Amino acid sequence: MASSKEIRMKIKSVQNTRKITKAMEMVAASKMRKAQERMRAFRPYGDRIRNIAAHLSAANPEYRPPFVLKRDPIKNVGLIVITSDKGLCGGMNTNVLRLALSNMKQWSAEGKGVRVTAFGNKGFGFMQRASAELVSHAVGMGDRPQFEKILGPLKVQLDAYAKGEIDALYLANTRFVNTMKQDPTLEQILPLSGERLGTSDLTWDYIYEPDAKEVLDELLLRYIEALIYQALSENMASEQSARMVAMKAASDNASTVIEELTLVYNKTRQAAITKELSEIVGGAAAV
Repeated sequence: MASSKEIRMKIKSVQNTRKITKAMEMVAASKMRKAQERMRAFRPYGDRIRNIAAHLSAANPEYRPPFVLKRDPIKNVGLIVITSDKGLCGGMNTNVLRLALSNMKQWSAEGKGVRVTAFGNKGFGFMQRASAELVSHAVGMGDRPQFEKILGPLKVQLDAYAKGEIDALYLANTRFVNTMKQDPTLEQILPLSGERLGTSDLTWDYIYEPDAKEVLDELLLRYIEALIYQALSENMASEQSARMVAMKAASDNASTVIEELTLVYNKTRQAAITKELSEIVGGAAAV
């Protein structure tokens, strides 16, 4: 059995750990509210531009952008993986990386090449360890998405699609549902498909000024950028929510461990006192 001193040291160590996890829980709760506000503020714009892209995929303009044209057969696939830069957020990163890896193995088994872009340090490190073909990455995203950090890595994949080096582009990220639930998702973003975007059976068309090519190319580029920005916003809200829940569970577990160690310490201390009394009584009886 451990001595009283060792048990006191363990209790002190767990108490220090609980202070850290409690502080991280409070910080995550504060950041979570801000991240959720940013995410919800951007959702109307993201939904509107998604609807326009869905209508365009079902329209019959005089110009068909490369992002709309389907390619068959698909020989190479691009994959954008969004994770957090930091850990201690439960299984959020593990779930989305497991989803991405399983699809990468499936594509490889079908003879398709996979080119990966990683947003977030966790995904970047994982893809390096998995020996994936990393074509671009961005780490150190901070607490809010920044377009200047998104455009460079994203452009590598879009240029590869425009040149025909990849035939489809997928996005793997964590979608925020609520504070207690975050779902890993895999979505095909190129080529655009009206069925996937949720377009109606009605035929939509537009009048373009100055011309269809200039408007559609720019609009669909903005659509992809908005889609990645929204995915990053959802991921950051999910990260802070998952971290708050994980740190609360860690604090609760630390409190339970402290109670158990305190009970063991009291029992050990009482046993030592009883032993000393027995020795005193035995000695007095011998005298």
